[in-house]
Amino acid sequence: MAPKSRKPATKKINKTEEEIMSELRHNMETAQILEVDGKEVIRGQVYKLNVDVTPEILNAFLELQDVADAPFSVPIMCTRGCLLWMKCVADIFAGQINKASLPMRYKFLLHVLIQCLGKNCAGYDMAGNGLIGLMVVLVLNKPFSISHFLFANMKDNLRRTGSRTPGNKFWMYPRFMQMIMNA
Repeated sequence: MAPKSRKPATKKINKTEEEIMSELRHNMETAQILEVDGKEVIRGQVYKLNVDVTPEILNAFLELQDVADAPFSVPIMCTRGCLLWMKCVADIFAGQINKASLPMRYKFLLHVLIQCLGKNCAGYDMAGNGLIGLMVVLVLNKPFSISHFLFANMKDNLRRTGSRTPGNKFWMYPRFMQMIMNA
């Protein structure tokens, strides 16, 4: 029996993550924070189509039913008091809390928040002050504007500069933007 002929092996080119993300098929989304009619707007361009994102658009699209004048942040003293009430054993003055420092019922709630809304720059066990504040609002059943919270986090991600985020380009929300464009 004759051996099967093989295709010649192609040489793999090792590209860095920045080079891969800079290719045209990946870098289709750019965004800037602008002020339009006295309101902050994230204006992005996806496939040469301008997309504006505001808290009101997030509220309408995601059907969050936020109250317009509800706060989107929690005072730090309220957060710390609630963490003490929850019997948190971590340093409540630190910028982050490990979910292992909470009792089981609150640990699961924080785990879900980290998985769904966390930035994951510190892994899946740590939560920053924003997520802790959101957990406190849920536990205390206080009014809260989740659309403004999401918009503020989108702006923070856009403003963050570093070696992976060159200027006004970002790749964090392409599917999210596509869903808004389709709506």
